[in-house]
Amino acid sequence: MATERNIPKFDHSKVKISKEESLTYYEDMVLGRLFEDKCAEMYYRGRMFGFVHLYNGQEAVSSGVIQSMRPGHDYVCSTYRDHVHALSSGVPANEVMAELFGKATGCSKGRGGSMHMFSAEHKLLGGYAFIGEGIPVATGAAYQSMYRRKVLGEDCDQVTACFFGDGTTNNGQFFECLNMASLWKLPILLVVENNKWAIGMAHERATSQPEIYKKASVFNMEGYEVDGMDLLAVREVAQRAIARARAGEGPTLIEALTYRFRGHSLADPDELRDAEEKAFWNARDPIKQFSRYLTTNKVATQAELDAIDKKIDTRINEAVAFGESSPDPDPRELYRYIFAED
Repeated sequence: MATERNIPKFDHSKVKISKEESLTYYEDMVLGRLFEDKCAEMYYRGRMFGFVHLYNGQEAVSSGVIQSMRPGHDYVCSTYRDHVHALSSGVPANEVMAELFGKATGCSKGRGGSMHMFSAEHKLLGGYAFIGEGIPVATGAAYQSMYRRKVLGEDCDQVTACFFGDGTTNNGQFFECLNMASLWKLPILLVVENNKWAIGMAHERATSQPEIYKKASVFNMEGYEVDGMDLLAVREVAQRAIARARAGEGPTLIEALTYRFRGHSLADPDELRDAEEKAFWNARDPIKQFSRYLTTNKVATQAELDAIDKKIDTRINEAVAFGESSPDPDPRELYRYIFAED
């Protein structure tokens, strides 16, 4: 059972974080959660179509890594579970929601939908429908950062974060790209969101080494295991890895132990997972844990957190209105964006 693996303990007493930074992390996680809840509502009401894979439960990973980077400066490469990565990267909720409705105002001009969020402005290198596709792209982005710095002599300290699931770590792209990243000391974070399930396949049944972070040793790179339901634990590991990358010390493999609260996609009735397992992970809800930390340590009041919740709820309702009222893509532009334009 996926609950059997020991989850790393993190000492919260040594955390140094300001109130402003804390509320930024909290707001980002709430934005991700409420956005996904609204997507589920729109889908089940027949107002959103296609394959939709939600991120509920994994918010501490996206926020802990991406909000620790420099949005708009550093690169982020996602998966088909990409809405929240886009939001954490700074892509406006209006543009993400419009993309889900297939509208021209979407971040991918309505051409990508749920699995293909992209934003050049926000350095979001895309979501990918097939597992592992993003790892070579992220490796290339990290390579150009290294090349500009070491070969061209530019003042370039960009870092790339590449997200993927536990199932992807059994694929060839994973091993090939880790080898190259280590050889060239690329400034990249390889973030495994180990939510225990690759669609309906339990992680422990699909790999000869369930502890993914240990695979880093084969490539002579740093590897860390972290509680992916603990925002502060993810933040600490991410900051350490980002500092190494900026200093030219090479890549880091981060295995975040997390859990998706919903089925693989909104078309999945989620009947395969054990109820006891779900209850175990639901009790570790990352937003509730961080909320308790903030109020218990008097970093913020419950009233302040409630105000953020209300603000985000309003923003998401506005995003739905924006998406639904936006124009459809012009059929005359069907072949645009296929090739590079002047």
